[in-house]
Amino acid sequence: MSPSRVEEGKTRGYICPIGGAEDKVGDEVILRRFVELAGGKRARIAVIPTASELRDTGERYEKLFRDLHAGDVRVHAFETRHDCEDELALKALDQATGVFMTGGSQVRLSATLGGTAAAVQLRRMNARGVHVAGTSAGAAFTSEHMIAYGDEGATPRAGMVSLAPGLGLTNRVIVDQHFRQRDRLGRLLTALAFNPFAVGVGLDEDTAAFIGPDETLEVVGSGAITIVDPKKLEFSSIDDARRGHPVCMTGVTLHVLIHGATFQLSTREAVAPRMSRH
Repeated sequence: MSPSRVEEGKTRGYICPIGGAEDKVGDEVILRRFVELAGGKRARIAVIPTASELRDTGERYEKLFRDLHAGDVRVHAFETRHDCEDELALKALDQATGVFMTGGSQVRLSATLGGTAAAVQLRRMNARGVHVAGTSAGAAFTSEHMIAYGDEGATPRAGMVSLAPGLGLTNRVIVDQHFRQRDRLGRLLTALAFNPFAVGVGLDEDTAAFIGPDETLEVVGSGAITIVDPKKLEFSSIDDARRGHPVCMTGVTLHVLIHGATFQLSTREAVAPRMSRH
């Protein structure tokens, strides 16, 4: 599930995980920014509501994007793995300039799309410049290593998180959503104890990470993004901690970034937003 190779002359599209509960009735900063990226009035948005059990989820996002003046919006109801292999459905999906995966269950996304032609196509589309966003469960699914389940709490504990394969648009990050609202620092730290090469991205609600082709992550929205960087991890007891017991981790770097701040995934450099002083 590694990202598809970018062909010569092409530029990878943005990857836009959203922490869930994004504003849909006010300024709609995140959704509006995504539509603009995808082409504004010329945007062709593909909505994938696979994660949701609600029958009207796709229709609700279709209306939202139409109200934001996207040129064309279509719902792609990949409900079964058979749907994900359908040539006509894949041909229609291939016309999109932006793909949006809704919330629900990331495990449902993985179980339905994982390993299918649709998943391969989404990675190839992103590699050639199509922007891919996901909210809540859709956000978790964007990366190669996906948090499937986990417990609440600030302290990392052995056994508090279960990982599963995600879509694989990026192998740089592990994403967690509803981060502050559901007290998920511990489970993200536990996931990173198993995968210390990645960067943890904890997304608050109504907050998105717009990850550009140069691997710069920009924070957009009303909340914060907690960046957990284990690059300088000195010690972890994850290998011998008993289930339910706390895990010791030293040398982990943590950043809390708000709207306008950036984080470079290659250099691990965080830059604060420009703040007006009165």
